[in-house]
Amino acid sequence: MKLISLVIPCYNEREGLSTLLDRLDRVVMELRKQINVEVILVDDHSTDGSNLAIRELCRERDYLRFIRLSRNSGSQVAVIAGMKYAKGDSAVFLAADLQDPPELIAQMIAKWNEGYDVIWAVRERREGVSKTSVFFSNMFYRLLNGMTEIRFPKTGADFALLDKKVVLGLVSSAGSKPSLGALISWLGFKQTEIPYVKEARKFGKSKWTLRKKLNAFADAFVGFSYLPMRFMSLIGFVAAALGFIYAIVVAVLRFAVGNPIEGWASLMVVILIIGGLQMLMLGVLGEYLWRNLEESRKRPLFLIEDQEGIES
Repeated sequence: MKLISLVIPCYNEREGLSTLLDRLDRVVMELRKQINVEVILVDDHSTDGSNLAIRELCRERDYLRFIRLSRNSGSQVAVIAGMKYAKGDSAVFLAADLQDPPELIAQMIAKWNEGYDVIWAVRERREGVSKTSVFFSNMFYRLLNGMTEIRFPKTGADFALLDKKVVLGLVSSAGSKPSLGALISWLGFKQTEIPYVKEARKFGKSKWTLRKKLNAFADAFVGFSYLPMRFMSLIGFVAAALGFIYAIVVAVLRFAVGNPIEGWASLMVVILIIGGLQMLMLGVLGEYLWRNLEESRKRPLFLIEDQEGIES
């Protein structure tokens, strides 16, 4: 029988671990009728004792594996860490908060058996989330599809099954600032989608803060789009053209008509606008340069502090 690996990143999820494992027990029992299963829980350096609880759970379940990262690196890095040590012929990543129903994995396996390499579980509807959050989330994915060469599910997806060859491609091309969904879409292969309803969070609070969302936005666009650079060039060209036209107008008014050169206020407005645009352009350039610096340092994406049941 083939083997499938379930990779689940965790960060301060101790209060919900028992609920998660109870549900996984039923799913694994059902899946084992057609395929072998391993579950890798990746502790993203939790501070609530999640690692100790997971260690105890590993002793009670033969399918459970455990990795603890040496520092909090974010869920996307945690997923890649789990994928690196996954032994399965395919691997699924999903959230530990049970917003992504593990029961859907059976349908994903059926699509995999049909020959698909990437099966996205696409959010048809999101429960327990404000309309404002849904709007900005959908706007992000529209911009990502419109400003890059990748094609990501329009309503977003953070739950997917990957064939082994996709897993190998993902791990080898992650880089220092991985954008998981965008990277998987960029890898190509034969992809399809399964709609589902993203459930409301069962316990705890979301760790997906505004700062993390903004960082993910910047990583996705800087990593997969050259349009910000092109846009800066366009702004510079337009500003230079307008300045040249304005210089001609001033010269004509002074020498042909005889009007005195006035307009200190308008001159200051122009200087402030141009200065602001230049600072904005430097900021965009800085984002690209910073990521080049991170890549050149060749630091490891993650380090493992502790593990249980993982082969090096």
